[in-house]
Amino acid sequence: DRKGEFQPRIVKKNQTTLSGDIEEKILSMYAKGMTTSDIEGHIRDIYGIEVSDSTISRVTDKILPLVKEWQVRPLENIYAVVFMDAIHFHVRSEGQIIKKAVYIAIGVQMDGIRDVLGMWVGENESAKFWLG
Repeated sequence: DRKGEFQPRIVKKNQTTLSGDIEEKILSMYAKGMTTSDIEGHIRDIYGIEVSDSTISRVTDKILPLVKEWQVRPLENIYAVVFMDAIHFHVRSEGQIIKKAVYIAIGVQMDGIRDVLGMWVGENESAKFWLG
């Protein structure tokens, strides 16, 4: 406004970070395979605010250290049971939505606690993946 009295509620004036709620929404949309420009459009539609592609990338990049930490965590020496399966997801690849298989191994500790031992992306579900 001309008098400078408008006070935004969602993203405050001169604010450089987003609220946790908006960041969670961005991460959720990113995990579902949406592009940064798609996410920007949805945030604009939902909250009526402009969020740049670089801001969205900065939010999504925050999870990379957590992923690295998970990948190098220590595992148990023995698991009572190990389940192996594949889950199919639609993912964006080269501008197209395609179906990919995510192979997952879950170990059940002796006390019943379950650990995701690993996840791998494959072209499609096949026994050859587990044998190779």
